[in-house]
Amino acid sequence: MVGTSQFTSLQMRTWDTLSSLAWLVEAGADESIQDSPSNRLMPDGVHRNEPQTSSAPLDQREVSSNSDRSPLISSGSVTMVPNTEEAHLSAAASRNLDQLRLAVEAFDGCGLKRTAMNTVFADGNPHADLMLMGEAPGAEEDRKGLPFVGAAGHLLDRMLAAIDRDRTSAYISNILFWRPPGNRNPTNEEIALCLPFVRRHIALVRPRVLVLVGGIAAKTLLNRSEGITRLRGKWYKYCPDDSGVPVDATAIFHPAFLLRKGHQKRETWQDLISIRARLTDPKVFEGDK
Repeated sequence: MVGTSQFTSLQMRTWDTLSSLAWLVEAGADESIQDSPSNRLMPDGVHRNEPQTSSAPLDQREVSSNSDRSPLISSGSVTMVPNTEEAHLSAAASRNLDQLRLAVEAFDGCGLKRTAMNTVFADGNPHADLMLMGEAPGAEEDRKGLPFVGAAGHLLDRMLAAIDRDRTSAYISNILFWRPPGNRNPTNEEIALCLPFVRRHIALVRPRVLVLVGGIAAKTLLNRSEGITRLRGKWYKYCPDDSGVPVDATAIFHPAFLLRKGHQKRETWQDLISIRARLTDPKVFEGDK
């Protein structure tokens, strides 16, 4: 029989363990992918307990270390994000989707890549007239390297089926190619680094209808400050490049939001009907934004 003091001690140890696990999940370490822990921010072959040595002068090593953190650089009244110029050049040089995918996979300017398992580029039919652009990969998407394959993705598949579509007749991607730790919202800097690739992605696909899934995707690509409740249910003209040829765009609630707020599905059904009508006859609507 366990004594009272022993039982209390066991409770305390259990509580400490659960608290530690909760802290790890909040920090983004919400799944075990290796048998033993490792510091993924360290170069390959460098053990976390071994001191790093370098023949470079101390001041050079400090500059190199700080540059890896990609801080914001202020230039007068304009704030620039390091590596955006590299992203713009790499995206512009991509002449087709295969080249763009390789460019995204080779881009090391976004810190999210160092904590993600996979680069999540796209899924579906790139020749489809319907393109959906979500926010960022989640845990299941990061694991499989495909967008919208978790619980929210299954709901999105049902939403597409409601308008007689599936992944053979739609093309799906996100405005971020790597999962933010713990599924947190992406920072403005992370979005800015991915945006040149996203705009080029849309320009290469050139869909008839672009559906922005969720508030972050909608506000980013439409350059609007309103929330998704105000942005959804309307049509916009979106220009992904300097050609001046716009794409019909609209916004819908994110499936992850609908899983929590089921009462919003009525508005989403109306949005889906509008999307189907636009795909069937682009001229049936007037007064587009």
